[in-house]
Amino acid sequence: MFRTALRNVLAHKARLLMTVLAVMLGVAFVSGTLVFTNTVSDAYQKSSAKGFDQVDVAVQPKYQDSKGDQVGKLSDLTQGVLDKAAKVPGAASATGVVSGFTAVADKDGKLVGGDWQSNGGNYWSTKDARYPLVSGHAPRGAGEVLLDSRTAERAGYRVGDTVRLSVNGPVLTPTLAGIFTTDDGNVSAGGSLALFDTPTAQKLFDKAGTYDEIDVKAAAGTSQSALKAELDKALPAHLVETTTGKQLADDQAKQIAASMSGLKQALLVFAGIALFVGTFIIANTFTMLVAQRTRELALLRAVGASRRQVTRSVLIEAFAVGAVAGVAGLAAGVGIGAGLRSLLGSFGASVPDGPLVITPGTVMSALAVGILITMLAAWLPARRAAKIPPVAAMSSVHAKATTKSLVLRNTFGALFAGAGIAVVLAATTMSADSAQAPMGIGAVLLIIGVFILTPLLSRPLIAAAAPVLRVFGVSGKLARQNSVRNPRRTAATASALMIGLTLITGMTVMAGSLQTAIDKMASSSLRADYVVSMTNGDPLSPDVAKKIAATDGVTDSSPLRRAVSRIDGSNEVLTGVNGSAIGALTHLEMEQGTFEVSGSRVTVDEDTAKSHGWKAGSVFTVRYEDGKRQKLTVAGVYKGNEMFKEILVDNKALTPHLPHPTDSDVMVKTAGGASSATKDRLVKALDSNPAIRVQDKQDISNAIAKIFTTMLNMLYGLLGMAVIVAVLGVINTLAMSVFERSQEIGMLRAIGLDRKAVKRMVRLESLVISLFGGVLGVGLGVFFGWAAGQLLGTKMPTYELVLPWGRMAVFLLLAGAVGVLAALWPARRAARLNMLTAIKAE
Repeated sequence: MFRTALRNVLAHKARLLMTVLAVMLGVAFVSGTLVFTNTVSDAYQKSSAKGFDQVDVAVQPKYQDSKGDQVGKLSDLTQGVLDKAAKVPGAASATGVVSGFTAVADKDGKLVGGDWQSNGGNYWSTKDARYPLVSGHAPRGAGEVLLDSRTAERAGYRVGDTVRLSVNGPVLTPTLAGIFTTDDGNVSAGGSLALFDTPTAQKLFDKAGTYDEIDVKAAAGTSQSALKAELDKALPAHLVETTTGKQLADDQAKQIAASMSGLKQALLVFAGIALFVGTFIIANTFTMLVAQRTRELALLRAVGASRRQVTRSVLIEAFAVGAVAGVAGLAAGVGIGAGLRSLLGSFGASVPDGPLVITPGTVMSALAVGILITMLAAWLPARRAAKIPPVAAMSSVHAKATTKSLVLRNTFGALFAGAGIAVVLAATTMSADSAQAPMGIGAVLLIIGVFILTPLLSRPLIAAAAPVLRVFGVSGKLARQNSVRNPRRTAATASALMIGLTLITGMTVMAGSLQTAIDKMASSSLRADYVVSMTNGDPLSPDVAKKIAATDGVTDSSPLRRAVSRIDGSNEVLTGVNGSAIGALTHLEMEQGTFEVSGSRVTVDEDTAKSHGWKAGSVFTVRYEDGKRQKLTVAGVYKGNEMFKEILVDNKALTPHLPHPTDSDVMVKTAGGASSATKDRLVKALDSNPAIRVQDKQDISNAIAKIFTTMLNMLYGLLGMAVIVAVLGVINTLAMSVFERSQEIGMLRAIGLDRKAVKRMVRLESLVISLFGGVLGVGLGVFFGWAAGQLLGTKMPTYELVLPWGRMAVFLLLAGAVGVLAALWPARRAARLNMLTAIKAE
């Protein structure tokens, strides 16, 4: 039986080729994901570990936990703490570390490095072991800065040049005093690093006289744990905490692994979708192969082979196919992993240098996935073939499914689909947080139900295409009949395409509806002409709001100054605004009371009010960051949205309690409204700062659209693998169907059907099957998009279903194109059959 199985594999090489390709693509996706994420994670971990070479023990401030009444740090790391740390037994030196966002512009005024990777810090004394100088000297005073060698090269700066940079608002123009090298992972990944002398860094980052961290180097012969023990004795344990360099490196490695874990899981989900689609192809292929060899298998049974041996024979074939596909997929996956790493560069990021990481787990996963998926998909056809009695198989009385089996299948399908719809509908009535699991379960049940019912659905849906097919005469009529001749095969072929289009359509519906909802929210809640913010989302210096307020043409402006406070034992965010101007800059729908923000009177969003039991006129006590308390009165309650959903407080009341006031955004209203001239005035008033963006409502809408478009394009690309696998399934099914119907096609040729008509027949059959899958996919996608939107609508009042008719039409055209392209080779093969040879074929 083993020899028989291998002989069958070799005898059907061409027919198994598409199955091998389908499995190979899925395996390549899995192994490519593992290679890519392992490589990137390893590169970042090694690069990060180098950054801790100069740190034996790090001293950091302690933060109050959520149960305490204090907000923020318990104490700052002052010069006194640094001096104590430097004098403990076993300490060779102690370095104070200061860091913050620093945007560097090139000579053309454009930002260098990614928005989130533009960092700054302090250069310690005249020689900092962390940052070896390659040219120049240490920075001296506020007028000098150092740049890392990669940033200096990209920006075209040399020692002595004037550098344009910004920390939190105003543009600075220091002289480039020197260039250094660094193992910083952000710099290796395409970011930038600028260093100032310590007093300047402390002033720029609002940390005068304090440090973010103190790095202590151990003397020769002193271990990290021994140095940590000495520091714990010397420093107040209730205010600071100490961590060894090894522990920091290990923690950083865990954080990197955790951050890569989310990406890995997301990519593996799409790989799983491709493999799931591939199972339809495998099952289809082996079902047709087994059907073509029914008499052969019956003869084996007649000469003594048992059911288990017949099943085992088919599974051995599947094992061979899966093993070949697994090895080929692993090789392709290594290439995909390397390609994905290179692709990061096109998105403005790069990965620290390092080799491709191919672990034994990746190899085993690739082979296991390829073999197991293939064998599982082939098991049902193998079992079905083994159960056919030899005499029945030889007389072909088994060929048609019994009425009982069809009724049973349709009953199960209806139950699954009905349960899926019921669960999804029930989930739409739940809260967004609790509905996720039921929604997912309902979606799976519905897809399974539709798949089971697809043979039943194929007849009426394909029959609807009959009027169009009549235009093509005999070829159209034969194509329709061939499409419904074997409903199960048609269903399996169409379902592969249906799954991909279901996901693509559902995400497109959700993305389009979300974008429209956010656009509405911005236009309805914002009266401001412009919103000014940092490109990376970091806080702005208060000087920015002052410059904007003094700009010609600005009639109203308000900085948004967010701060954490303690109210009724829990943390709440306060948003400080210009109370006299906020009414002219926003339009918030009031639920109770009046919109008033002045003195001790505040306006609260409805969710916060509900959680504390407040209403218009309620009085509560707030504890600010500096520990002082104040009684505030709720003047009104407004309906919150994604832009405003906090307690609005007058900046005059909030700012005195903030040790380092900063603004998240500045809203601006101008006399002439939004225009290019007005925007230019604002940009120039801010010294054309590359780190600051000035956006009108259209800019905000475009930024949101860009995010959704980028996300959709990435998802389309990932789901494209499943569509390619589905295309292979259509080609495979048609090719094997042509082989199966060779005698019939020969007879049609003999009675006058020419080659063009035969080609047309196969192409139309493929087109009908693909459009059938496309219609089901688009329909399910719209339903799932609507259901998910119902949940989003509970958190976003402006959400409403927006059907992207244009894109859905494109998806159906895509399905039709898939059918036409997939039929090219099978149609050509059918047309070139020798009619006499075909008629004699069995």
